[in-house]
Amino acid sequence: MRGLVVPDATEDFTADPVELFFDLAFVFAFSQIVGLLLYDPTWNTVGEATLIFLLLWLPWSQFAWSANAVPGNSRTVRLLFLVATAASVPMAASVTTAFDQSGALFAIPLAIIFLTALAMMVVGLDSDSDVYRSSLRYGAPNLVGMAIIVTGGFLEGDARTIAWVLGIAIFVYATIRAGGSEWILRAGHFAERHALIIIVALGEVIVALGNSVAIPLRENGGFPASSVVALVAAGVFAGLLWWAYFDRVQPAFEHRTEETPPLERGKFARDVYTYAHAPIVAGIILAAVAMEEMALHPSDPLPAAFRAMGAAGLVLYFGGVGMGVFRSFGAFARERFVAVIAIGLLMLLGSDIDGVILLVSIDAILFVTLVLEHLRIEGPPGGSGDASVHDHRVDNAGIVDDTAQ
Repeated sequence: MRGLVVPDATEDFTADPVELFFDLAFVFAFSQIVGLLLYDPTWNTVGEATLIFLLLWLPWSQFAWSANAVPGNSRTVRLLFLVATAASVPMAASVTTAFDQSGALFAIPLAIIFLTALAMMVVGLDSDSDVYRSSLRYGAPNLVGMAIIVTGGFLEGDARTIAWVLGIAIFVYATIRAGGSEWILRAGHFAERHALIIIVALGEVIVALGNSVAIPLRENGGFPASSVVALVAAGVFAGLLWWAYFDRVQPAFEHRTEETPPLERGKFARDVYTYAHAPIVAGIILAAVAMEEMALHPSDPLPAAFRAMGAAGLVLYFGGVGMGVFRSFGAFARERFVAVIAIGLLMLLGSDIDGVILLVSIDAILFVTLVLEHLRIEGPPGGSGDASVHDHRVDNAGIVDDTAQ
């Protein structure tokens, strides 16, 4: 191996391959949540899945902040990521039983991952800097929060739930308290990391489709034409969600982060990324549950529980995007708001509609919505859209000003 020429590590703040490797454990964890909801679609399970997702968001989000503050391609940082990845496997494996016998197996690795990320930030910063002192002030309450979460893993019933909710509340308090502090925030890396976790969540829709294919093939040796249509429609659905974020919103968020003054950038990133992206990712996971059920039983009406999860998933997804857009630009994405209402009514009134027809209808609504939004902002090919809207779009990387609407 001596013949291999390895360049010196530099401050490269694109996502390092070890960060992508770390995300793979969350593919596993998200698939576990989908399985939990698919096989026990009750309000109690939805509540537990919501709490589990929020707990998973804590260590992932902390690593996004920590790897943004220190060079991600140093061997020390990579080693810490690998330690966290190893710890994430038992954490993800115990998702479905976290409220039963595996509370400690879920909570202890989660705390290890979070504290590893926190240590990376603190150790990697200059101890004489204001950012270092900000990290210490932010980390102190989170140490208490993680201790409570681990303790909750050894409790039972409502006591475990209360402990975990309290741990999440302490994290939120710590982020609010830290909002006025000075932070290192590199817009490109931060936008890329949150884009990648959305890709991971959208990958869960593809995994759900894979299950829809594998089960009928294994049991029946094939599947009917309605299943093929449902699979294609579910793939189109995932593509439409991708387009709804990556075509206009993702580059606009990154651009606005770069424009934000350094002293305000930490608070801005907290609101637009740490807060607003949590419902975006959660919404994709909920929608994946409904997609899998529709693809598995395309010729049957979709049960009420799955219709509710599908509608709620889209509300969370577009609600999170809308929250970030409003925080960034004061803009209101009106076509998307109308689309969510239309899909919600379709889900509410569609108790007798076959799953495949419901899915194709949702795709049609989302497609028309994105086309109308594009035409209003940019106009038809060769033409011009609303001039005032277009001017603001150019200035702010694609997002519309509320006053121009």
